[in-house]
Amino acid sequence: MSEVASRRVVLQPSTVEVIFAWFQRVIAGYCLLFGILYWIRLIGFYPGPLWRFDLMPVHWQVAAVVLAVFFPFAAAGLWMLASWGPVIWFICAVTESVMYAGFPELFGHRPLIVASHLAVALLYIVFRVVIWIQKRQARR
Repeated sequence: MSEVASRRVVLQPSTVEVIFAWFQRVIAGYCLLFGILYWIRLIGFYPGPLWRFDLMPVHWQVAAVVLAVFFPFAAAGLWMLASWGPVIWFICAVTESVMYAGFPELFGHRPLIVASHLAVALLYIVFRVVIWIQKRQARR
């Protein structure tokens, strides 16, 4: 074995990075589920008063189409651990939060969805800060 090969450092992800990767993949699963639920609403399997696309008010048509497309893309990006995955998820989360918290008379009042998006965003920030601190300490 040469001297160069013996000094080679193998980079392994930290425990926090592994947990963060699994956190993103769990959120990807939820994004895929939400995307499918919006598609179900669009194609008419939804058992509610807005059960078909042509019967929905325009504000629901716009929101449902945007979220039916964006949530699966967010799921793909989060699952692949791509840098754009959390960005697309953030767009979806802000859209739903504005829908349900900002316009409850149009979309209904769903505080659990808003709170879950807020909790996921806070967990994401905590993970990123902890990973940043670990990398900063490793450089010293």
